[in-house]
Amino acid sequence: MPKVLIVDDDIELVSAIDQVLREDAWSAEKVYAGADALQLLTGFKFDLIILDWNLPDISGLEVCRRFRESGGETPIMFLTGRNTYPDKELGFGAGVDEYITKPFDNRELVLRARAMMRRPAHLSAEALIVNGVKLDRKSKRLIEGDKSVQLSTTEFAIIEVLFVNAGTFYTANQLFETIWPTETDTTNEVVRVHIRVIRRKLELLGLGDVIKTVRGAGYVVEQKK
Repeated sequence: MPKVLIVDDDIELVSAIDQVLREDAWSAEKVYAGADALQLLTGFKFDLIILDWNLPDISGLEVCRRFRESGGETPIMFLTGRNTYPDKELGFGAGVDEYITKPFDNRELVLRARAMMRRPAHLSAEALIVNGVKLDRKSKRLIEGDKSVQLSTTEFAIIEVLFVNAGTFYTANQLFETIWPTETDTTNEVVRVHIRVIRRKLELLGLGDVIKTVRGAGYVVEQKK
């Protein structure tokens, strides 16, 4: 039975989400503030975190950042009424894996939660090295020399595909179909947002040109000879 942590200060909404997930055979833990979520996450492991942006103490965005900075790898689904492109970019940049805007149908939330649990398993090698850049599969970190950046679960999945298939072009739609299961209402535009966030993280390592874009062909990590 997958275990989910629900973090939202709307008691009625939390109760409704809890009920629909339990009916779908999930085990749910509920908290109503960011500090409580962070405290719980230091001692317990979850398969999924459902996190509201606007919390009464610490914002969901900050909870996400702190959790990722501490090495937390659990997939995170953001619940929010903020639906602009910049808002989504902020969320994905903080380490969110999925984004669902309010109001939403609880059945859609369940479908997305299931989809997140079915994202592809990683290959057996502990690390991939392409052109001297190391992708650590255990920690989900990109490493260059003595510097590294943490990736979210979805960011990791995208760059893993590009590293494993270095030299091969992938369009946004191909990446979307490879990583996101068919049972989701998300569009391939989310891939472009994630690529922008990944590139910003790569720039912190001085590697802003690792992922190249060719109009009409897609994204590629070139394998240098």
